[in-house]
Amino acid sequence: MRARRPLALLSALVLALSVPVGAAAPANAAPAPVGTLSAVGGPGEPGPYATAVEVGAVTTLYYPRDIADSDVRHPVIVWGNGTFAFPVVYRDLLLHWASHGFIVAAANTPQSNLGISMRAGIDLLTHRDADPGSVFHGRVDLENIGASGHSQGGAASIVVGADPRVDTVVPIQPGPLADIDRVHGPALLLSGRRDGIVFPFLVRAFYHDADHIPAVYGEVRGADHFTVVGDPGPFAAPTTAWFRLHLMDDASAHGEFFGPGCGICVDTDTWSDVRRNALTDGFPAPTA
Repeated sequence: MRARRPLALLSALVLALSVPVGAAAPANAAPAPVGTLSAVGGPGEPGPYATAVEVGAVTTLYYPRDIADSDVRHPVIVWGNGTFAFPVVYRDLLLHWASHGFIVAAANTPQSNLGISMRAGIDLLTHRDADPGSVFHGRVDLENIGASGHSQGGAASIVVGADPRVDTVVPIQPGPLADIDRVHGPALLLSGRRDGIVFPFLVRAFYHDADHIPAVYGEVRGADHFTVVGDPGPFAAPTTAWFRLHLMDDASAHGEFFGPGCGICVDTDTWSDVRRNALTDGFPAPTA
């Protein structure tokens, strides 16, 4: 397990040299209305959108490639990296989200715990949405923003969850330096059963403390601390479904987490432990 981290970081440096950069939009790009994005296939499958990447000084953006021609606004996910990691380490997961119609603003920092660079991603997209010369002009759904991250970045997503602009958080194996009492939106807290760095009981501590918000805890069977690096495997489907539900009003994702016999509750092949607090009872499904 310890050998995977240097290998992942070395691969990240190689991949970083080949990341494509998004092009500028025509100056006459018209703002798009807020609408419902079409969801094709399940949340674990690639979404319907081709993707692009733009590497900036503070933020790397992963987004639908033809966003300038989109007829709807696209929700935002801000991302925080684990310690000593950069966005390219998580490229597969972030592109997966982008393929489902999200704009992912990933902080270009290996020390994300304070959440400063993640908030800067929201500020950047707010500016781009208002800029007539940007591909993002009028295409960013700033009313629907989620936060996620891994390890130290998972803790950072909890920190950023206190920002009034952030609607929901998905901390993946989050480190301990965060206060979930300040999060105001629903939370999906994910751990790995074989994680020897952020032990599952540490993630459950966040879950137990999150008694003021709807909170779901899921422990991925067989996952260690680096399962999400590279191919995100079992983390791709639940995170995508959660964000589709909370940021896109995708009613088809509701049953994965809420109601009797929820999808992750009965999928014992993937999950070794699933818990839902009292505030998830009767959590409403989106209506058309």
